[in-house]
Amino acid sequence: MSGFRLRARLASFRYAFAGLRTMLFTQHNAWVHVAATLVVTAAGFAVGLSAADWKWLVVVITMVWFAEAMNTAFEYLCDVVSPEHNEAVLHAKDIAAAAVLLCAIGAVVMGVLIFVPYL
Repeated sequence: MSGFRLRARLASFRYAFAGLRTMLFTQHNAWVHVAATLVVTAAGFAVGLSAADWKWLVVVITMVWFAEAMNTAFEYLCDVVSPEHNEAVLHAKDIAAAAVLLCAIGAVVMGVLIFVPYL
């Protein structure tokens, strides 16, 4: 194992941004998350959210984006491991998608809890 190298760290950021770009240009649901992120962020500024509320909002936005990224990576990996139809892979992909759905539902609930007192 080699020591810390700035060039390697910078390369890791390039790979991460490439992954983000791939997700945004290949996953339709990622654009739903972009729209939701922009709307919720604008609404947060419009109602003057407190710092504590912003913290929770950032947590749930990040949670949904993380779930979408992991789901996308999982789908790509499944397609390589089993390019032909496989019932178990189909179930695994569905469960990964359900994880995104659960995070999104949690984010909506948290959004209601955050925004209702401001309305």
